[in-house]
Amino acid sequence: MAPDVQRVLVPQPITAEAFAPYGELVGARGELLMINGGTTKRYHRQVVTETGPEELSGKAIISLFRAQARTLPMKIEMLERHPLGSQAFLPADPSPYLVLVATGDDQPDMNSLALFLVAGEGVNYRAGCWHYPLLSLNPAGEERDFWVVDRSGKGHNCDEFFFPDDWDISITLPTDSMGPEA
Repeated sequence: MAPDVQRVLVPQPITAEAFAPYGELVGARGELLMINGGTTKRYHRQVVTETGPEELSGKAIISLFRAQARTLPMKIEMLERHPLGSQAFLPADPSPYLVLVATGDDQPDMNSLALFLVAGEGVNYRAGCWHYPLLSLNPAGEERDFWVVDRSGKGHNCDEFFFPDDWDISITLPTDSMGPEA
C-alpha cells in the first residue's frame, strides 16, 4: 500500500531550462529568417511535432480548445499523457495560465511533479509527458482559446492516471500571482 501523499503545488515562473524534461516552450526564439520581401520575421522550426511510428499513420492536426476558468485552489485527481505524439498548446492571447506536468513511465513520478505559470508563450508536451488538462486563469465565467497541435491517427494515444483517494494533491496561487484566485 502506498503511503499517504499530500502536496500543495505553487507555480514557478516557466523557463526553457526548467520545462525541458517535459517539452519545449513555443515563442519567438531561435533561428530568425526574414521572409516575404523583408516584411515578415519567421522564427523557424520552434518545435517538431511527434506523430508516432510510421506504421501507425499519425498526422499532425490543429484544433481550437475553448477553456473555462478554473477555480483555485483546486484538488488534482488525475494526469494524462499521449504516448504516440507531442501536444502543443498555443494561447490566443498573452494572459497567464498554468501547466502541471510530470515525467514517468507507467504512472507519473511524483518527485518530478512541477507547476508552471506561463504567460505570452505556448508549451509543447513531449510524447509521453504526464500533464493535467488545461488550467486557464481567465476571469470566472469567461472562456479562453488555445490553438492545439497534436496527433491524430491509429493507435492508443491517451492514458489517464487517477491518484489514489488517500493522496491529497492541490494547486494554489501565491498571493502576488498574476492570475485571479477564486
